[in-house]
Amino acid sequence: MKVLLVNPEFPDTYWSFRHALPFEGTRSAFPPLGLLTVSALLPPSWERRLVDLNVQSLKSRDIEWADMVFATAMLVQKDSLREVVKRCKARGKRVVLGGPYVTTTVEELPDADHIFLGEAETTIPQFVDDLARGEAKRTYQAAERPPLSATPLAHFQLANMKRYSAMSIQYSRGCPFSCEFCDIIEIYGRVPRTKSNQQMIAEFDALRDLGWRGTVFIVDDNFIGNKKNVRLLLPEIAKWQEANGHPFSLMTESSVNLADDELLLESMRDAGFRSVFVGIETPVEESLKEAQKSQNRGNLLDSVKKIQSYGMEVMAGFIVGFDNDPEDIFERQIDFIRKSAIPLAMVGLLNALPDTQLWKRLEREGRLLGEASGNNTVCTLNFKTRMDPKLLIQGYQRIMRTIYSPREYYARALDSMRRTARIISEPQRYNPFKALASFTRIMLTLGVLDRERREFWRFFTQTLIKHRQTFVHSLRLAAMGYHFRKLNNLYGEN
Repeated sequence: MKVLLVNPEFPDTYWSFRHALPFEGTRSAFPPLGLLTVSALLPPSWERRLVDLNVQSLKSRDIEWADMVFATAMLVQKDSLREVVKRCKARGKRVVLGGPYVTTTVEELPDADHIFLGEAETTIPQFVDDLARGEAKRTYQAAERPPLSATPLAHFQLANMKRYSAMSIQYSRGCPFSCEFCDIIEIYGRVPRTKSNQQMIAEFDALRDLGWRGTVFIVDDNFIGNKKNVRLLLPEIAKWQEANGHPFSLMTESSVNLADDELLLESMRDAGFRSVFVGIETPVEESLKEAQKSQNRGNLLDSVKKIQSYGMEVMAGFIVGFDNDPEDIFERQIDFIRKSAIPLAMVGLLNALPDTQLWKRLEREGRLLGEASGNNTVCTLNFKTRMDPKLLIQGYQRIMRTIYSPREYYARALDSMRRTARIISEPQRYNPFKALASFTRIMLTLGVLDRERREFWRFFTQTLIKHRQTFVHSLRLAAMGYHFRKLNNLYGEN
């Protein structure tokens, strides 16, 4: 059996980093971990190929080679997914679909032969057995959420590592909180399940043996959801990093109450975590209560500073469009982002995702307008907002133009580096020749050709004077700022 694993294309969004990645000679931020894991669930005797449309095109000869095509997608990839299915079905191929979009969508799914809903650790082996008997069903849904001990070591070797900025692994699924807008708790549950320490170290070993050096993203939606198990894992990671010369710089996602646990912060720092994404959402307490975001308590600015003090750069998510948002919400968001020194601030318009508590509430209130696109650069709303939608969208665009204007962005980046004050040097993934090429591209584009080059040189000079130990990281931040500014052209910025 020949299986083609296809990851649909992501559109050009803030978090595609499409305008930043070329500086370092890569094409996509992360490989498709879900498909690499699916590959490991298939029989060893089957042949498999990976085609990630974010780093390469899907050629007709790839489709012709395959007996069966597996594809997955997030909501934002749905248009590309439909095109993939159309092309494969036109050539008579058996098509298998799964992933978050397929599991939660309320729209009509593409014309696939087999649909997998939810997690597939138990259903794919069942499908393989059914297929051998000629009795494969169209829909497979796990009866229960599987333990992650059933999750095999992903087939990282299928990915062309040179084309990615970072590698990704997963430690846990599920989150103990009840945020109204979140679909993670609906898909993966509110009881976090984790892999064993041995599984995680095996994944670290696999990436090391494949020659990876640099950033590894632990893709959990809340890495500290199961604090008891995380406390046992972190010392093992720290030992592994020390024994292997600290080859990986780690990043992950966490609830903001991480700031309340200094022992956990210390363990994450010692294990090599250098950045963490947290869900701030809003500085408006009434909107946090509306969103059932009970974990975001106390002074959120102090929480961010606490995490930064342990050498971890804070990235964060912000939302506008809550029913309780006041008229000055846009200025308050800008002020918080500025004071928190968060360079990479993911600000989005609130959208209701299928199966979430927000979706169900708005449906009861007769306010739903359809399924969301998943792409916040499009500036569409899928429900009737309390605030005038025109004012909401204009305010959102004003936030983005402001926080990613060069002077604002570079000031936050410098302040972030001052607060994190990293001591451990970062792993270097590039050889000297590639590092020189990346440096040259950045200097030519941002320092010579860019109309905002004066702000870049001011940032560059301050970095050399005050933050030499994080010089490489500062250039990455500059490249990301350029990406955000390019996308802000959508909002009339030149």
